[in-house]
Amino acid sequence: MELLNSLLFMLNEMSPYVLLGFLIAGVMHAFVPQRTFARHLSGTGLGAVVKSALVGIPLPLCSCGVLPTAIAMRRNGASRAASTSFLISTPQTGVDSIAATWSLLGPAFAVLRPIAALVTAVLGGVAVGKSETDSAGQLCGRGTVAPAESKSFARKSLDALRYGFIDLVGSIGGWLVTGLIIAALITVYVPADFFSLFGSRPLLSMIAVLIIAIPMYVCATGSIPIALSLVLKGLSPGTAFVLLMAGPAANFASFTLISREMGRKAAVIYLASIVFGAIAFGLAIDYLLPVEWFVPKAAGAMAGHERGFGVFSSVCSAVLVSLLLFTLIKGHVHHKINATTMTKTYVIKGMNCSHCQATVARSIASVKGVEQVDVNLSTGIATVDGLHDADAVVAAVRDAGFDVVR
Repeated sequence: MELLNSLLFMLNEMSPYVLLGFLIAGVMHAFVPQRTFARHLSGTGLGAVVKSALVGIPLPLCSCGVLPTAIAMRRNGASRAASTSFLISTPQTGVDSIAATWSLLGPAFAVLRPIAALVTAVLGGVAVGKSETDSAGQLCGRGTVAPAESKSFARKSLDALRYGFIDLVGSIGGWLVTGLIIAALITVYVPADFFSLFGSRPLLSMIAVLIIAIPMYVCATGSIPIALSLVLKGLSPGTAFVLLMAGPAANFASFTLISREMGRKAAVIYLASIVFGAIAFGLAIDYLLPVEWFVPKAAGAMAGHERGFGVFSSVCSAVLVSLLLFTLIKGHVHHKINATTMTKTYVIKGMNCSHCQATVARSIASVKGVEQVDVNLSTGIATVDGLHDADAVVAAVRDAGFDVVR
């Protein structure tokens, strides 16, 4: 019962803010298409680096979901510097995660997350810019996107709701649930003195968290309850902040794809910017800022017995759980294969979430002759029906930022 109470408490605290974030994200997606970001962020100077970081901060894209957008930027003329800045800032935070951070961890964490994303993204982008040897214009036109379809306000509104409450829930829902469960398990079963070894050694605890966070994939919103549970168990606020920065932004799949698209040097700078930036901000929080700023907003209720459940938050939690269940069922419904058409399978490399899955499916579906696409996230296999050109499918998948094995 204690585990269930902890889980429900964190869900109730987060759900109203998460739903609000989903709505704002849907509006941004429907009324300001990603191709617009790619076009306006095409540039080579410091201004483009800063602009890329600022635009990336509110976008609700995970570290793998941001790759297709960044690659589109690169292939539409953006420099490596601007593309890297976008890649660093975007997955660290978003409108949904900022709202959820405020709800569980308080205003100081919520304000510092976008600031840290901006600083690390600009520094990383500038560092990549210093190392650039090729002209951004060399790639112009390779991935030019077709003009956006003209849609009515009503159609855009429906698209906003579908993206915010179906596509985006499907993209981060699994990681959000995983984060909540891990946080509840830590809160209930990890002894209060378990992390006492790190109590007086914040730097050591930050390095330990980095070792775990970099290979571990967790979205910006899903990292929040884990960070809260770690603080409640005695780790410093700076250490929790390291998890909030490095967990969502750095993973091996992203590093591999960035290496392929923009070079190993850019990928190393990308990872180093996140790691050293996270440690720098973590140490600043622990040694330079007032500790009372970083007492989690929900700490008192989590540690004690004040876990009341309001009507509004309970309704929001019920809505969020319903959306999670809907997207889970939707994701496991497979279309029947039409035996009269040619069927080919492709092994897709680099997919980590439902957003990646949807991006690959859309890319393959755009190929001439493709009648039906089924992309299995767990196996990485794309089943494609129709009289299509296999080379065109491979090219479409690679243009989207993923790799493919026939």
